[in-house]
Amino acid sequence: MQANHTFHFFEHEQMDFEVRAGLGGAYYGSTDPGEVLATVERIEDGNFESWFSAFQETGDRIRAQGDGALNDVSKGEAYLRAANYYGLANVFIDGTDDISRQLPTWQSHMDCWNEFCQLRSPRVDMIQVSLDESQMPGWFFKAAPDDTPRPTIVFTNGSDGPTAGMWAFGIAGALRRGYNAFTYDGPGQNTMLWIHDMPFRHDWEAVVTPIVDALLTRPDVAKDQLVLSGLSQAGYWAPRALAFEHRFAAGIADPGVMDVSTSWTRELTEEDKDMIARGERDAFDSEVTKVMDTLPPSIRQTLLWRQRPYCTESLFDVLKSLEEYNLEKVASQIECPMFIANPEDEQFWPGQSQALAEALNSPAHLAAFTRTEGANWHCEPLARALYDQRLFDWLDDVLFNQTT
Repeated sequence: MQANHTFHFFEHEQMDFEVRAGLGGAYYGSTDPGEVLATVERIEDGNFESWFSAFQETGDRIRAQGDGALNDVSKGEAYLRAANYYGLANVFIDGTDDISRQLPTWQSHMDCWNEFCQLRSPRVDMIQVSLDESQMPGWFFKAAPDDTPRPTIVFTNGSDGPTAGMWAFGIAGALRRGYNAFTYDGPGQNTMLWIHDMPFRHDWEAVVTPIVDALLTRPDVAKDQLVLSGLSQAGYWAPRALAFEHRFAAGIADPGVMDVSTSWTRELTEEDKDMIARGERDAFDSEVTKVMDTLPPSIRQTLLWRQRPYCTESLFDVLKSLEEYNLEKVASQIECPMFIANPEDEQFWPGQSQALAEALNSPAHLAAFTRTEGANWHCEPLARALYDQRLFDWLDDVLFNQTT
């Protein structure tokens, strides 16, 4: 991907992007800018071990501050920040020599997230949602302590974000505006990946429908004001679910993703694509094995990190499964209005927000976010205030004025 800004925290572009996402979370207290920048100063550009060690040390330090704080607000704020620092630590773990640290670091992230949730007021309700033979963990954030029915947003995480990241990328902005918020770990995400070994799936309606069933039993959920939001790769999953699950009043995709596979296949040669088309699994995976050790560390790390939630060591199997991650045949079935973020300089699925908007038969609001506004790049990492203003202006209008 090509950088479109003149100032860099790192020349390593994914490291640079992760720092920006971390700093963006400071708007809602997910991080503190000084803590992020002090951590960045201890990291060698492109050195994955130094990244892991620096953010893990910061997580440990801030977690200890939470343990020792005398005030519950201070405790909760520290645990939230620590959770996000542990999440950042794990981003490049596959590029280090000891990936066994990934699970305990993720568990530290989850422990801190749950500590934060337990200290919240109004309370956060833990909800277990059945899926196949497993239970998906969910966190229901009440906008107010009473049980008055309120609009509720279901926030769906992306392909590799920590659960705690959903605070700054959705939950906090909703609560400030009187919306309940629910987030969860779906297949291939966090708990469902690390504890249950459940891989991603393309048919996300199977994931969302039992969530809707559970939420509609609650007295504090307005049954005609449910909203489904999808962040990053969930810019595919949320629209996919909306094509089949029609109890939502509105949908959100940040960004819109018509075809997940393009972020993988654009790096393939024509010969690679022909082998996949011919179904030559063993030959393709054999070629991948031969070149893995020769790849630059940054590419090898990215491939391993992105492949993990599919729960297979076969890259052929990943790429074949991705053929189903496409909205072309189902987008027209979406019935509710949709807000589709369209950030300038989108790295992973450029042009697909526009394509999704054009594929809908329901009303589509294509929201541009630009470099001039400081709102470019995937998921607008440094523009949480602007993103939420535009989103909730639109959503308030859709749910309460019905003029959009």
